[in-house]
Amino acid sequence: MKVLLVNKFLYPKGGAETYIFALGHLLERHGHQVQYFGLKNKKNTVGNRVNSLVDDMDFSEGIKKNLNAPFRIVYNCQARKKIRKILDDFKPDIVHLNNIQYHITPSIIIEINKWRKEKNADCKIVYTAHDYQLICPSHGLFDVDLKPCELCLDGQYIHCFNTKCLKNSKAKSLLGTLDAYYWKYSKTYSYIDVIICCSDFLKRKLDTQFRFRNKTITLHNFKDIEPLKGVEKKDYILEFGKLCKEKGTDTLIEAAKKMPRYKFVFAGYGSSIEKMKDINNIEYVGFKGGKELYKLIAEASLSVCPSEWYENCPFSVIESISLGTPVVGSRMGGIPELIEEGKTGELFEAGDVDGLVDAIKRIVCSKNQLVEYTNHCYNAKYETSESYYEKLMKIYKGI
Repeated sequence: MKVLLVNKFLYPKGGAETYIFALGHLLERHGHQVQYFGLKNKKNTVGNRVNSLVDDMDFSEGIKKNLNAPFRIVYNCQARKKIRKILDDFKPDIVHLNNIQYHITPSIIIEINKWRKEKNADCKIVYTAHDYQLICPSHGLFDVDLKPCELCLDGQYIHCFNTKCLKNSKAKSLLGTLDAYYWKYSKTYSYIDVIICCSDFLKRKLDTQFRFRNKTITLHNFKDIEPLKGVEKKDYILEFGKLCKEKGTDTLIEAAKKMPRYKFVFAGYGSSIEKMKDINNIEYVGFKGGKELYKLIAEASLSVCPSEWYENCPFSVIESISLGTPVVGSRMGGIPELIEEGKTGELFEAGDVDGLVDAIKRIVCSKNQLVEYTNHCYNAKYETSESYYEKLMKIYKGI
């Protein structure tokens, strides 16, 4: 089978990129041919045989420059031409879309559908939703203050413009609003055969709009992680990844202040790092990855996923529990789907500092208690690459 994986970024950046690289390796391991389509970037680690990629856009210079390239952010004609070259050369059986909005744009879906009709090709279009972009112009179901917001679920995207939810900018929010309305009234998304949602929560939100309701299925992210041998627990509480307000890092910092006898370790990047200075029981260890990160996770007493936005299927939770580290997570989005309360971790209400403190203490109140949680973690079952592959093949072949 030939599979074209599409994502705007083709280098390690975030969760979507982690997914497409893991998926690509998985498909190749099973004998399938895989090529990639996305933006040009010197950091790219994958591509396609005809080297057909889309020119990137630098949003750091503002959107006026981009608006002059006739609404390329909403509808990218170049992307249509570029993907056609790959379709003609590679002739994929599956085009598997991921994050495409605002850079590549859904315009490529029109070209894929046109190509398969012209060539009478049995090519299926699969879309993995990593966020809420299909129903929310700001992609995250949060407002300008980074608080949960569901105003646009009714399909009236003018809320985005009225509340300036895209970075508190009227111009950017107008662009997001126009983008959402344009693709709402286009038939483009009807050409997608199936939408994979990485959490039941995300599926429920997409299902609020009729145009997606009969296309969505839930398939949680996969991650193959073997427990590390010879690792002993150490007395610290860990948060890793993006460290910022919407991820709940500020709330965890406040919890740390209330627990001076406990050590808190933060690893990653983000705007909240500055707020950790001069707090005696907090240590920031910088960005960690690979084996070094896994060791840091495995040795932690517990890890915290205190997110205050609607997370879908955070790898941080799966990685922690798979490495024998219980997780305290907020009751947001798909996080509760990954944590079994009283066994692999505890839940608390997002933003509730006292609730977070209590949840942490329930796990680390004694060594025996921590051992019990750890043992449950080792026995937890998540999607492995092989179980994911079997389910994905049913999707690819059974659409």
